[in-house]
Amino acid sequence: MFFSNIGKYHLNNFKIKTMEQFPILESERLILNKLEHTDIPKIVVYAGNPNITRYTLNIPHPYYVEDAIYWINSAVQGFKTKSQYTFAIRLKSTREFIGGIGLILNKRHNRATLGYWVAEPFWNYGYVTEATKVVLAFGFKTLKLNKILATYLKENPASGKVMVKNGMIKEGELKDHYKKDSLYQSVIQYRLTKEEFENL
Repeated sequence: MFFSNIGKYHLNNFKIKTMEQFPILESERLILNKLEHTDIPKIVVYAGNPNITRYTLNIPHPYYVEDAIYWINSAVQGFKTKSQYTFAIRLKSTREFIGGIGLILNKRHNRATLGYWVAEPFWNYGYVTEATKVVLAFGFKTLKLNKILATYLKENPASGKVMVKNGMIKEGELKDHYKKDSLYQSVIQYRLTKEEFENL
């Protein structure tokens, strides 16, 4: 079940360790931190689920160990260049990897694109809504971004609910915007600006 009311954003809702090292974000039930090579078996199993591929644009199917390695290396390189912050989503109670969330930065325009996925056994518990909340706060409060946007495939309205629950505002539909498996896919785009975030 999605959270019905996430309330105001407060930095004391989560903790951020020094930016010299990869940031660690914490919420009530989750820890968001860097991807590790020990996550590879879980990544392959979870991302290899056809139901994950169906609702995402960039996760291939079938999904191999090499794909997980590529994803982790991309996250490491993105952090080095400060062009990308890709977090593992982990349950605080067990430290178990359950998905990923991140921001891809556009430095010229001081904005970022938000993306996320969570393994199917952990759907409908509000974990992505909770993770999105702290990543949005991280983007605006720590990275000082002016705007964060996100899109979801029309066939995946649950992803859109995550955006709505976090106060994001619908900007419109991008018709036949992406090509996936020889088919053109439309997406719905949402946004949150720094001013809108501060007024939540």
